[in-house]
Amino acid sequence: MQNWKKLGLIFCPDGSIEWMKTHAMMPVIDLLGKDIARIYFSSRDAEGRSQGAFIEVDLNDPFKILKISEEPVLKLGQLGAFDDSGIMPTCIVTEGSKKYLYYNGWTLGKNVPFFSFNGVAVSGDNGETFIKKSRGPAVLYSNEADPYSTFAPYVLKENDKWKIWYVSLIKWIREENGLKHYYNIRYAESENGFDWKREGTVCIDFKSKFEYAIARPFVIREKGKYKMWYSIRESEHIRTYRIGYAESDNGINWKRMDDEISLDVSESGWDSEMIEYSYLYDFKGKRFMLYNGNSYGKTGVGLAVLE
Repeated sequence: MQNWKKLGLIFCPDGSIEWMKTHAMMPVIDLLGKDIARIYFSSRDAEGRSQGAFIEVDLNDPFKILKISEEPVLKLGQLGAFDDSGIMPTCIVTEGSKKYLYYNGWTLGKNVPFFSFNGVAVSGDNGETFIKKSRGPAVLYSNEADPYSTFAPYVLKENDKWKIWYVSLIKWIREENGLKHYYNIRYAESENGFDWKREGTVCIDFKSKFEYAIARPFVIREKGKYKMWYSIRESEHIRTYRIGYAESDNGINWKRMDDEISLDVSESGWDSEMIEYSYLYDFKGKRFMLYNGNSYGKTGVGLAVLE
């Protein structure tokens, strides 16, 4: 059983920065050395357009903010581009002297509310600045396997093989209260981290008639096993996101073990309605989890420790 102890809220935008009015959605942490870490996230302006931001913290006291990005790390694409309405960092990979920041690019739709596909930006200055590899969705784009939208890529490089777990939107359903989207978690491989061989391989799928959204995978390989944390909604009695967990021997075939997670909403406060979008890191022999609470990150980023 994973007993997670909540440590509190790390950061929530105070509205003083024009392009960072609200949200610290989908945190991504990069350990820079000397106990300093940079936490990337997606923030929104007054019009609801998201861009990549970051804070820097000392991991010995992660609630003390050392630095807040003055400009977006990843800016909106040109009008008509796949990321002209929003950008959301979802994973970072360090390879040699470069860092690869994978992200969602959002654009608005007419018959459906949005479309999302994925790009990558590259940094040669230890993550201070990033340059998009392409103006288009250079990583995951619409194809036969994923025709509608893709989200939240998480990438691991093992030897010469790049592995990606990502969310694929499989259908929209028109219901009495509006449109409802269904998405699950899939897997693909690459030789360079950019071009992915996708065959629609599903890793985490719905386990009941109530589930419709399985989101934001985070994967590690530990003691010969792959371990994944992800966000799920909904169940017969719970309508909002909770965090699930699965294990695999090969990274493709997974056993869901959602009951292993002991982490639930608080009685009141910033994470009293939902818990989602986890991203883990290890520091000085302990395992920590960054996560979002109410309103998909509008109330900020919090921290929990594995007891």
